[in-house]
Amino acid sequence: MKDNYFKFSLSVIALPLFSVLLLWIVFWANAKFGLHLRDYGIYPRTFEGLRGILFSPFLHGDISHLFNNSIPLFILLAALRYFYRELTFRVIGYGILVSGMLTWMIARDAFHIGASSLIYVLVSFIFFKGIRTGYYRLVALSMMVVLIYGSLIWFVFPGVDETISWEGHLSGLLTGFAFSVIYKTPDYQKEIRYEWEKPEYDASADKFMQRFDENGNFVNPPPPEPEPEVFPGYIFVYDFIPETKEEKPEDNQAR
Repeated sequence: MKDNYFKFSLSVIALPLFSVLLLWIVFWANAKFGLHLRDYGIYPRTFEGLRGILFSPFLHGDISHLFNNSIPLFILLAALRYFYRELTFRVIGYGILVSGMLTWMIARDAFHIGASSLIYVLVSFIFFKGIRTGYYRLVALSMMVVLIYGSLIWFVFPGVDETISWEGHLSGLLTGFAFSVIYKTPDYQKEIRYEWEKPEYDASADKFMQRFDENGNFVNPPPPEPEPEVFPGYIFVYDFIPETKEEKPEDNQAR
């Protein structure tokens, strides 16, 4: 895969913008019309609570909860779409389902809502996938994710904050890691521009590299070998005969 694999498109901005806008529209409608959508969150180990697997990422308890999820969701979705274009909708769709199902299985008895589980899926996937590929751009992206969102790791442990769903965070973290192992990406490699970057390059056959010894010191090349004689034992002598100008009949005519 060439180094120009990553290309910007309108979807890099449109997808996260639409997703965040949808969260705010749902929050506004819930507050405006008193829909009590919190009851559509994940309630563990109940049949009715299964519907929350689909609906919970779009529901938030208050404006602070929504705002805290909006910014990281926008940034992470944009990064996912730009660097992992082919995997974008699989990571989002299956990430919501798998992390939601894990939350439904292991969480305490309460309504679990919010897009934070999906955020943890994205953080985990982008970080571990970049490290696994070893490709310099994706590794740099992983380091940026750790630098910005590394503190999120504390919220996957119980007892840190009883008002948050650490179960949902842990489910998202595990799901993202699993996806980084399961989903394959192309063999990223830098575009080859020079001869010495090619796998079959042989330094010993390079005329330039032959000017250096094993310690890197410049040395003169050996004198060229004399060309073999075509007719050994014979000496050829060449005499130069100057060209003479032939007189033409018309040159002798009177003018």
